[in-house]
Amino acid sequence: MISVDPQKYKLSKRINLKKGPSGLFVVIDRKSRVIMKDAHRILKIANQIKTIEPDIKIGVFSTAPVCSKTKVFLSDNNLHITLK
Repeated sequence: MISVDPQKYKLSKRINLKKGPSGLFVVIDRKSRVIMKDAHRILKIANQIKTIEPDIKIGVFSTAPVCSKTKVFLSDNNLHITLK
C-alpha cells in the first residue's frame, strides 16, 4: 500500500491514509479497541475525503480489535473494515 498525504483532502497531518488496490484506507495502528467514538471520527474523515473525490472507495485498516456495534455502524455507512 502507498501512503497518501492527508492534506490533499484538507485533513490533519496526523491521520494515516494508505492507498491500496481496492481504494483508500484510514489506518488505525494501536493496541486499544476501536469504539463508536472512533467510528464517528472515521466517518467524518470519510465524508471529508468524499467531498474531494466522490467516487473513491474508503475503508478502515485496523491492527486493533473493533467493537461489534462499531463494525455494524461502519458497514451501514459503506466503510469496509480490514483487520490485520
